Amino acid sequence: MKRVKSLILNCELNIINLLKIFTMKMVKVIEVIASSDKGFTEAAQNAVAEAAKTVKNIKSIYIENMNANVENNQIVSYAVNAKISFEID
Repeated sequence: MKRVKSLILNCELNIINLLKIFTMKMVKVIEVIASSDKGFTEAAQNAVAEAAKTVKNIKSIYIENMNANVENNQIVSYAVNAKISFEID
């Protein structure tokens, strides 16, 4: 009887583990354009900060494009086109 209970418990644990693996979360992606006069890192952080004003659960940022504006042979501003992913409750 103990062996049967142990096998049942193992089966239940395996089912629970499978459910954890196959439980998927819904993720949305938005596109944000942000800039900075200090660098690309700050421009990316500005993109996240701007998105965080309207969405929760931000999980990642993908920089799709980077560019900089130049005046008198000096970079004067940096910009990123970012895709920001967040989980939906």
